[in-house]
Amino acid sequence: MLSIQQLTSRALLLATVASAVPSVTVTAQPKASQTASQPQKMSENPLLQPYRTPHGTVPFNLIKNDHYLPALKEAIAQGKKEIDAIAGNTAKPTFENTIVALERAGEAVNKVTSVMFNLNSSETTPELQGIVREASPLLTEYSNDISLNEKLFARVKAVYEQRDKLKLDATDKMLLEKSYKGFARNGANLSEADKVKLREINKEMSQLSLKFGENVLNETNQFEMLITDEKELDGLPEFAREAARGAAKQKGKEGWLFTLQAPSYLPFMQYANNRELRKKLYLAYNSRGFQKNDNNNEQIIQRLVQLRYDRAKLLGYKTHADYMLEDRMAGSRDKVQQFLDEMLGYSKPVAEKQLADLTTYAKSQGFKAETLENWDFSYYAEKLKKERYSLDDEMLKPYFKLENVLDGIFTIANKLYGVTFKENKDIPVYNPEVRAFEVYDENGKFLAVFYGDYFPRAGKRAGAWMNGIRSQKIVNGEEVRPHVVNVCNFTRPTETKPSLLTFNEVTTLFHEFGHGLHGMLTKGKYSSLSGTSVAWDFVELPSQVMENWAYEPEALRLFAKHFQTGETIPQELIDKIRASQNFLAGIANVRQVKLGMIDMYWHSQQPTGESVADVEKKVDQKTALLPVPAGVATSPAFSHIFAGGYSSGYYSYKWSEVLDADAFEAFKEKGIFNKEVADKFRRNVLEKGGTEKPMELYKKFRGREPSPQAMLKRSGLVL
Repeated sequence: MLSIQQLTSRALLLATVASAVPSVTVTAQPKASQTASQPQKMSENPLLQPYRTPHGTVPFNLIKNDHYLPALKEAIAQGKKEIDAIAGNTAKPTFENTIVALERAGEAVNKVTSVMFNLNSSETTPELQGIVREASPLLTEYSNDISLNEKLFARVKAVYEQRDKLKLDATDKMLLEKSYKGFARNGANLSEADKVKLREINKEMSQLSLKFGENVLNETNQFEMLITDEKELDGLPEFAREAARGAAKQKGKEGWLFTLQAPSYLPFMQYANNRELRKKLYLAYNSRGFQKNDNNNEQIIQRLVQLRYDRAKLLGYKTHADYMLEDRMAGSRDKVQQFLDEMLGYSKPVAEKQLADLTTYAKSQGFKAETLENWDFSYYAEKLKKERYSLDDEMLKPYFKLENVLDGIFTIANKLYGVTFKENKDIPVYNPEVRAFEVYDENGKFLAVFYGDYFPRAGKRAGAWMNGIRSQKIVNGEEVRPHVVNVCNFTRPTETKPSLLTFNEVTTLFHEFGHGLHGMLTKGKYSSLSGTSVAWDFVELPSQVMENWAYEPEALRLFAKHFQTGETIPQELIDKIRASQNFLAGIANVRQVKLGMIDMYWHSQQPTGESVADVEKKVDQKTALLPVPAGVATSPAFSHIFAGGYSSGYYSYKWSEVLDADAFEAFKEKGIFNKEVADKFRRNVLEKGGTEKPMELYKKFRGREPSPQAMLKRSGLVL
C-alpha cells in the first residue's frame, strides 16, 4: 500500500493529507495544550532548523511532541507569506514567478507534516493523536486559503492560458497543467458562498477520516484472546504458539495471547483445530468499527460519503467517483465498473469451482455442515494446500529470515538497477527497531535514505505501506534526494528464533520495496511530480511488478537460506511455491473485485442513506461465495477508502495487476535480471514520476498498451 502523502499535491491538498493518515487512540484525547509544554524559543525547535544529520535526515531523537504545533503554526505563517508574495506580485505572471514559486511555497509546512504524519501512523501515542486532531483543521484552513485564493488563481490561469506560447519542456508543461487543474478541482472557480461551503466540507471530512482510522485501530489493539488450556492450541504450529506465549509474557500474563494483528490472527485462522475459537477471532476481526460502541464507524461512513458527494456536486461533477477518476488511467466510473464486472466474469466461475473442491475436501476430513463458513475457509484451504503441494508456512519460514530477505531484495535491486544499500546507524530513527540505509547508484553517487520498520507495535496501525519523509526535487540547481520508509507488521523474533517470515510476508516486503524503489530512483525537477506522485491506478505497478521476483528460482536462491544451517532453499520447495501460486486464485480475485465494488457503490452514485449492511448485501449478491454471518461488515474497517486515499480507487490494485503481469512478461522474455529491460523500466517508469501521462510512459517501456492476457493466465483464470 502507498501512503496518501505520496500521491497528493503538497501545496493544494494538504487538507487531504491531514485527513488521510490513519491513527490509533487508546484513551480519550486531551488537547495538546493540556498535555504538552511549549518550547520557549522557536530557535530551539528542531523542526524549524536545518537538520544537521547525515544527509539531512530527520533528527527524531531531538523532536518532542511539544515541538509539533508551534512549528506547524510558524510554518503555516511562513507559507502564507510566500503565497501572499506570489499572489501580490505586480510583475506579469510567468511560469517562474507563479507556477515554480507556488511549487516551492510551503516547504516548511511539508517538513513538519511529513514527520508528524509518519509518526502518527507508525509510532503514535495518545498525546500525538491529540496534537494531530488539533493540527488537522489548521492544515485544512491553510489548504483552502491556497486553493481558494482568487488573486493566486488569476495568476496561475494567466500563465495557463499562454501555455502554447511558452517554451516549456514536457515536465514544465505537466506542472503547469496540474497546477491549473489543482485549483479548478479544488474550488477556485466557485462563488464566494460556495467557497465557504467547500471550506466547511473539507474541514469536516478531514476530522471524520482521522476519527475513522482511530476507531479501527482502537478495536484492533483492544481485542485479546488469552488461552490457558494448551489443548485449545491443537493444530497450531510451534512458531504460532511461541509467538503467542511471548505476547502473553509481554503483557505479564500466563498462557498464549492472540490478537487481531496479522502475524497473530492469520496463523490461528489457518491452523487452529478449535472451530469455535476460529469463529470468535473471525467475528472480532470482521466486526471492527461495526459494533455498538464508541468505535462504531457506520455514521462516519454515511457522513463521509455524503460530504464527498456534496463536494463533487459543488465542483461540477456528478459523483465523487467522477471527481476522483477524472485524471486517472481508467478515466470514468463506467470504465471502472466495466473493468470490475469483466474481472468478476473471469473470476467467479473459477472461484465457485475452487470452493466446491474445497468443500468436498473439507467433508472428506470430517466437516459435517453443508456449507463452509468464513472461519472455516483458511483452515481447510491450508490443509488442502499442504495435501496437494506438500507445502505450508512451517516448511517455508526457516528459509525466510527477515535479515536474509532484506539482503536478498537489496541484491535483486543491485542486479536490476545497480543500486547498493549501506546501513548507517548514525542516522536517527524514531524507534530502535527501525533500520536506516544509505542508497548509492552504481557509480557510488548518493541516491536516497531508506528506512525499514518491520514489526507490529501498539502505536503502529495495521497493514503495510510506503511513506515519504523527504521528496526528490531540484532547487537552485542543486538536487535534493529522497528519504523513504517501508512500514510493515511482520512476525516478530521470539526468545528462540529470529523473525521468520511467511511467504505472504515475503511478497508483502517485495511489494512495499517496489514502492520504495519508485520513490528512491526518481529523477525530476519538482517534488509534486517526483516518485510516486502519479495517477492512482498507475502507482501500484512498481510495487506489484516487484512481487514477481519472489517467485523466481534465480531470485529465491539469492536469499532463501535456512536460518540454522545456511542451506539454500531446495528446488523441490521452489517448485512447490510456484505450483501453488494460483492456489484458490479465483477466490482471491473475487475478494479483490468485491472490495473494489464496495468502494464504487459508496462513491459512484448519490447517497440515499442506505445502511452499511444494506450496501454490502447488494454487493454480496454479486460477489459472495460463502454465507455472510450477521454482525460483520467490510466497510467499517475499510481504512483504504475511508481513512486513506483510495476512495473510488481501490480497483487500482486489480488494474495495476494487469500492468504488472504484462510488464513482467518483458523481463521473462529476456531474463529476469536483463539489464536492457531493467534500464528501460527504470528510465520510463521508476525515474519519471508524474512528469508524463502514465499510458505514454507504459508504452515507452513496453512498446504497446498492456494486455490483460498475462494477468489472466498468471492467475489461472484462462488457459
